[in-house]
Amino acid sequence: MTQIIKYQLNESDMPRQWYNIVADMPNKPAPALHPGTGQPAGPQDFAPLFPMNLIEQEVSTQRWIDIPEPVLAIYAQWRPSPLYRARRFEQALGTPAKIYFKYEGVSPSGSHKTNTAVAQAYYNKLAGTKRITTETGAGQWGSALSYACNIFGIPLKVYMVKVSFEQKPYRKNMMQIYGAEVVPSPTNATNAGRAILAQDPNSMGSLGIAISEAVEDAAPREDTKYTLGSVLNHVLLHQTIIGLEAQKQFKMAGDYPDVVIGCCGGGSNFAGIASPFLADKFAGKQVRLVGVEPTACPTLTKGHFHYDFGDAVCTTPLMPMYTLGHDFAPAGIHAGGLRYHGMAPIISQLKKDNLIEAYAYNQIECFQDAITFARAEGIIPAPESSHAIRHVVVEAQRAKEEGKERVILFNLSGHGHFDMSAYDKYLAGAIEDVPLPQSSLDASWEKIKGLPKVA
Repeated sequence: MTQIIKYQLNESDMPRQWYNIVADMPNKPAPALHPGTGQPAGPQDFAPLFPMNLIEQEVSTQRWIDIPEPVLAIYAQWRPSPLYRARRFEQALGTPAKIYFKYEGVSPSGSHKTNTAVAQAYYNKLAGTKRITTETGAGQWGSALSYACNIFGIPLKVYMVKVSFEQKPYRKNMMQIYGAEVVPSPTNATNAGRAILAQDPNSMGSLGIAISEAVEDAAPREDTKYTLGSVLNHVLLHQTIIGLEAQKQFKMAGDYPDVVIGCCGGGSNFAGIASPFLADKFAGKQVRLVGVEPTACPTLTKGHFHYDFGDAVCTTPLMPMYTLGHDFAPAGIHAGGLRYHGMAPIISQLKKDNLIEAYAYNQIECFQDAITFARAEGIIPAPESSHAIRHVVVEAQRAKEEGKERVILFNLSGHGHFDMSAYDKYLAGAIEDVPLPQSSLDASWEKIKGLPKVA
């Protein structure tokens, strides 16, 4: 009898609403604060950066939000994405665990980021936005938004973290093919960039710096809006289509996960797979949700739950989140999308309430497990997703030691086809784990402990 490998929904089975987990959280995230007054930030405070239709989603407490038909029509190019049973990976690990993965690398830009990029471009087009700015780390978000802006005819400028700009030139080319302007951040074109370069002329950048530059570019211009690829509520909302599809696919498989795993940078990938299953947990299901991050940027595992700025030069509203400090500059690890100093307020609150778990791993062990996975399943993972795979291996080995079957689901959020220089360095033995001294964490904490505490 042929063993089933892939569970594929029809286009007619695609979810037609996003799930807003805020509606069901026992403790809602605290409000963002205006950086000047310290008072809760209102819609007018976000209006220079985002169109009102996205601001409404940001503050919404509705459980279900309709996906517009034009967005569904574009989604249908690659959605529903497949759910795979990783049988050869199970065999390679010699585990009794059953391992499933939701594969988002089938999107045109090669990652889960396209789910929110299309939605944000659509809502900006609807609002009359003439130009968009954004940041990108590893380039997955920049690639996705470039693709979406091209569809809707909106010019895009991308501030790409310099270390990734140099490590991943083909991501830059992909954005340019879709029509975006891409510059390495920090630049000399903004006050934020010049200030950073004055302190460190050799700065390799960070997501916090790139956000500062993109925000500064957009805020004063009436024709321009800013978009973010993670962290904010509306971004996490758009990604829930991943977990909603996975729930349907598990019904097809006649199975259900004991643990759901995603990598964590700003939180959108993890929230996309985990939020619908958290709804099940709230309803009494026994399921664990695990976010995985790099030890070089251990936001959830070593950060402080505190108000902090979302960018390096303190221009954004203060966000309630686990943070390493807004000026924390992580080492130039190859998982560029996991190098953000803060975590999404939704994910942070869930972690604070012990509703999710978090683990951190070094990059060498993540590459090692990514290659084991690639040799078994044929898909080369993005370095970000390799962190989720690392924890899958930990869970699978634990099941082997205990002699118990365990059902594991993880989100393979993108392929590594544009990350081959990182794999080349790993295979050549040229990648090192980067120790993070406590002094670095302490120095960044000094900069934020005077900011408001989360009530």
